[in-house]
Amino acid sequence: MLGTFGRLAATGTMLLAMQLGAYAQDMVKVAAGQRGNWDSSVPEIGQRAGIFKKHGLELEILYTQGSGETQQAVISGAVDVGVAIGTLGAIGAFSKGAPIRIIGAQSTGAGDLYWYARSEAGLTSISGNEGKTIAFSTNGSSTQTVVNAFIAEKGTKAKPTATGSPSATLTQVMSGQVDIGWAAPPFGIELMDQGKIKKLATGNDTSLKEQTVRVTATSVDKLKTRKDVIERFMQAYRETVDYMYTNPEVMKVYSDWLQISPALALRTRDDFFERAAIEPDTIVGLDKIVQDAVAFKYASAPLTKEQLSELIQIPARKK
Repeated sequence: MLGTFGRLAATGTMLLAMQLGAYAQDMVKVAAGQRGNWDSSVPEIGQRAGIFKKHGLELEILYTQGSGETQQAVISGAVDVGVAIGTLGAIGAFSKGAPIRIIGAQSTGAGDLYWYARSEAGLTSISGNEGKTIAFSTNGSSTQTVVNAFIAEKGTKAKPTATGSPSATLTQVMSGQVDIGWAAPPFGIELMDQGKIKKLATGNDTSLKEQTVRVTATSVDKLKTRKDVIERFMQAYRETVDYMYTNPEVMKVYSDWLQISPALALRTRDDFFERAAIEPDTIVGLDKIVQDAVAFKYASAPLTKEQLSELIQIPARKK
């Protein structure tokens, strides 16, 4: 009798352990640039939709002022994954010996990033504007890359100025501290509709239209010690991208999170983000990116194929 009871107790203990294991989630610390941008919202949306949980992951998400801050959080080991890091910034850091590894493309093209001025300022073009100031978020960010491209390709003569987040930038523009601000939807769309600000250009007015401008990255240590977690993160990331373009429920998830209208949420996606722009599997325009890294002084010499293979380690997509 005791033997039977003992076996039942052991079985119950085993089942309980299996149950607890099934519910155990690996914590992943994620830094993401610019809270609310559609492309950098993949972790947030995936978490809210239960997709990361399905892969045994629970995300702790920290939002930064820009990709420069995100990159530093990755390099320092403060987070496991950084989302929306400027590609040139990542290349620059790697070329200087920083332990950073790219695990996915994050945004290809830069049509979501736009530059604007107060309507009353009378500015009509991104070109020229000598004696004015033009905003970017942080050093090493994709917004800084776009501003460099404006200078090189569009004849922009305004002085580049780091201004932080879209909200911080807007405050500086409206108070006259900065002449040309930057933003990304849904931020600023209503002000544009109201005629308070005027869009001057987007990142896709440059050659960056054909390049992956932001990436998802981790550190050498995290890739070594948490490889399985990183791989599961990227599988869940891919599934979330699919969810964001095939499941209409995503608009409720996104709009509820940001407290915006579903119509503005839909406009943010459909007017600014083709699905191909946020697919994570391929770094687009890599040859030109490597050239630009040198031209814009992120790196002193082009990365070799061997160096690129070391830097870019995107986990294989699982069927």
